[in-house]
Amino acid sequence: MNLSGCILIISIIFAKKILTMYFNLSEEHEAVRQAARDFAQQELLPGVIERDAQMKFPTEQVKKMGEMGFLGMMVSPEYGGGGMDTLSYVLAMEEISKVDNSCSVIMSVNNSLVCWGIEKMGTEEQKQKYLPILASGEWIGSFCLSEPEAGSDATQQKTTAIDCGDHYLLNGTKNWITNGGSSSVHLVMAQSNPGSGHKGICTFIVETSLPGVVIGAKEDKLGIRSSDTHTILYNDVKVPKENLLGPPGNGFKFAMQTLTGGRIGIASQALGIASGAYELALNYSKERKTFGKPISQHQAIAFKLADMATEIEAARLMVHRAAWMKDQGMDFGVAASMAKLFASDVAMKHTVEAVQIHGGYGFVKEYHVERLMRDAKITQIYEGTSEVQRMVVSRAILQGQLYQPMWSSQ
Repeated sequence: MNLSGCILIISIIFAKKILTMYFNLSEEHEAVRQAARDFAQQELLPGVIERDAQMKFPTEQVKKMGEMGFLGMMVSPEYGGGGMDTLSYVLAMEEISKVDNSCSVIMSVNNSLVCWGIEKMGTEEQKQKYLPILASGEWIGSFCLSEPEAGSDATQQKTTAIDCGDHYLLNGTKNWITNGGSSSVHLVMAQSNPGSGHKGICTFIVETSLPGVVIGAKEDKLGIRSSDTHTILYNDVKVPKENLLGPPGNGFKFAMQTLTGGRIGIASQALGIASGAYELALNYSKERKTFGKPISQHQAIAFKLADMATEIEAARLMVHRAAWMKDQGMDFGVAASMAKLFASDVAMKHTVEAVQIHGGYGFVKEYHVERLMRDAKITQIYEGTSEVQRMVVSRAILQGQLYQPMWSSQ
């Protein structure tokens, strides 16, 4: 067989594997998706409007999420988790995000940032101590990176951790902390060697019961209102030496690696918001009649539905691709950024369209779409703004890491 024939066969085999990955979910994946959908409809939908309006933390719902295994889906079974792949997590995130994004962001932080971070970088003792109680939902965690003067530029950490021999003395302020008032453990990035810049940043596991951990006021937010977002103050907190997570000076690298995986979770959340709004708009358009027929039969509405379905499906393929790449051990960073960038824009665009399709009814809480529209905006901001994602993607393009034109002379 000549070289071109070998290449053709290899291409066909590779294409079949890719097609199987993208278009045919396994029975296990379908089961995960259905379980998450049933849970969202039966356990999260009742009371979701009231929890949003009252900024009421979903304590009972989170407890049930832990019992169902949604808070430690990717944690190894030896540490009490589900041992599932990233695609399973993405499918569950989408279904839960169709209904209650306060619950899905709690799920995202616990899975993608806290549990993943401890399992990836923790000692065996740290894993044994923290992962079982986090995966079960007995405890939930927070990821404490952002500060008043260190948002997108996370190198500018002002929180300090001074080595005092048998412990570190932690001082500083973190803000925009998801689960801030309800979590039992924080992963805190802090500067241990100011002269070293970002190379002096370390990560610490900080239990919130330690003296000096102060929970600030709960933020009154546009969306995801029943999740609790707080400013956290650390005043002379004595952190045991054994709670250093990873090697000294690895905190910034750890944060960036963790957030890269977290972007898949937020892309999944954005996808769920968009698809949830689409499902509501589609059902409403079939029931609402004007001029003697359902509004879905009017071209103006039908074309909106067509655009929504097309762009949501494109976002879904991008999110699934990023998840698949992560599961294959591939470099998924750019794929995750592209998925988050596109899915969050789709969520914002099409929740607005869902409100428009509902007309005046879309402007009231009872029909859910106004809440999804408010929730959508945060997906363009947290775990790396859309501007940061464009920086990641454009840097990869300019460094020749993706999508070189076939006709390039280089």
